[in-house]
Amino acid sequence: MKISLIQPSRNNLKYLKWSYDSIRKNQGNHEVEICVADDFSNDGTWDWCQEMMQKDSNFKCMRNGGPTRLGHTILYDRLVNNVATNDICMIYHADMYLCPGALDAIESNLEEKTIVSLTRIEPPLHPEGPEKEVHDFGIEPEEFQEQKLLDWVASTRVGEWSYLYDKITEGIFAPWAFYKKDFQEINGHDPLYAPQSKEDSDIFNRFQLNGIKFKQTWRGFVYHMTCRGSRFADGAQRNPDGQVFMKNRETAEWLKQNEKATREFIRKWGHFVNHDGYLKPIIPSKYDIGFIIKNGNLELLKVLEPWCSTVYYDDKELRSFRYADYIEAEDTSFDLYEKFKPLDNEKQNGILVEIDGTRFTQQDINYIQQLSEIIQSSGEIGNFELGNLKVTVNDLETYEKELIICKKQ
Repeated sequence: MKISLIQPSRNNLKYLKWSYDSIRKNQGNHEVEICVADDFSNDGTWDWCQEMMQKDSNFKCMRNGGPTRLGHTILYDRLVNNVATNDICMIYHADMYLCPGALDAIESNLEEKTIVSLTRIEPPLHPEGPEKEVHDFGIEPEEFQEQKLLDWVASTRVGEWSYLYDKITEGIFAPWAFYKKDFQEINGHDPLYAPQSKEDSDIFNRFQLNGIKFKQTWRGFVYHMTCRGSRFADGAQRNPDGQVFMKNRETAEWLKQNEKATREFIRKWGHFVNHDGYLKPIIPSKYDIGFIIKNGNLELLKVLEPWCSTVYYDDKELRSFRYADYIEAEDTSFDLYEKFKPLDNEKQNGILVEIDGTRFTQQDINYIQQLSEIIQSSGEIGNFELGNLKVTVNDLETYEKELIICKKQ
């Protein structure tokens, strides 16, 4: 199999070197092209990339020269479209160790209109989940217990963990392998989420809506140290009892971008990121929803605005709390000025929700966040109340399939 591994990198050269060595050591008889994007690093990444291109004919790289980073949302696509030369690619992180037999598992499961994810083995940095194996083989390359990892992987073939060998689930997460044409058919990642956060959930939704099948193979593994990008300022640390922790260590930059990306995801899809226990996407219907708001305020507006297509508001109330300041502060790619309409404007939304700010409660927020699922489950035209909300369903037309192809500017 010929495959291109897609690896954006920013100031994590130590992990890139560690990852590179594992790929070349364990690629088997596959022809593996490693495609790296240096995202304005200052740790010597570009010098190393140039050196590797001289040594390894199957090492390709590109560079973002700055002065600001682009993020992997943009660089994934540039590597896939402009650098990778193979028909099969795999989104792959710099902090991943490729285990023996992983690419054999990809080859035996991958076909057109299918995406195959390898199973991650991770140290206990995050909560456990059914989609991964949690085993501590080290959280830095210098303490990596390679032989213990290899022994564990061997035990999944013949040994204690062999019950995993024939397991196939339907999750999707990095590392995920795909046919380049399936990726290009939906126009790749949405730059709405640049530099990072929620871009993966968005593209997974669009893949699924476009008929792509997901397979997670439990015959192929990576050891994933996790969180070696911009999310954490100084990596993981160990407490005196030897446990690993990452809680409350996110950078202010990452937290701000994650909040922004979450609000953009809601504006686009009408719901939070949603998936089953194995991380297969769950995609509620997308409706055309208009909020008719009376007795509102700036705080209420911030809570409600992402969850609808149109905001109908009393113009005097809007001006009283400077809603234009809110729009500018949101830093969104959506046209919020177009989104706001006078209260007496003709209302043509398929779903209308009347909201009185003086009676609005936390339970009403919960109803708003579940509205798509509630309407989808009901499937009925007409009027009903949810707490203090008055809902009118004029039509049940849905729009999620219009989001499949990313319309990049």
